[in-house]
Amino acid sequence: MTKQIAVERLSVVSSKPFKEILNVIDAAIGHPDLRELHKSIAAAKTYSEMESAVHKVVGPTDLMEFMRLDLGEVIAKGRNGNTPKSLRLLVGNPVIMRQMTELVPDAGAYAPVTILIDERADGVHLSYDRMASLLAPYQNPEALNVAKDLDLKVETLLTKAAS
Repeated sequence: MTKQIAVERLSVVSSKPFKEILNVIDAAIGHPDLRELHKSIAAAKTYSEMESAVHKVVGPTDLMEFMRLDLGEVIAKGRNGNTPKSLRLLVGNPVIMRQMTELVPDAGAYAPVTILIDERADGVHLSYDRMASLLAPYQNPEALNVAKDLDLKVETLLTKAAS
């Protein structure tokens, strides 16, 4: 079975330096030791205990970093001179992921979400594919509400970082 999904991409362009934008994002999301978090989640006997373990490691945005991929470093190999910076962050919250995937199992393919931060000629672009657009075809209003809340968290973070 094949399902066609139309994706809404939010892109915010900033004149701020890349590093300054990244500092704002880094301050707003948690940076847990993922091995320790996994152990805590595995040891949790109840949903409440799991939720508590996650709550301890998220940042003020209720999000945390799962992975950081430095695309710019790879692109720079073999080039001379300045190469624009490009970074892909995988961010999210296991509790939010659970809420969505309980209702729409395919949501697990989209969580954690990607934030792309890359330098271009017109400034630093912060891009994000809206979770609500990814889940819309599944026609589950409850999952869509969770996705919209997640979108708001991410979009608020990107807008703040860019301004």
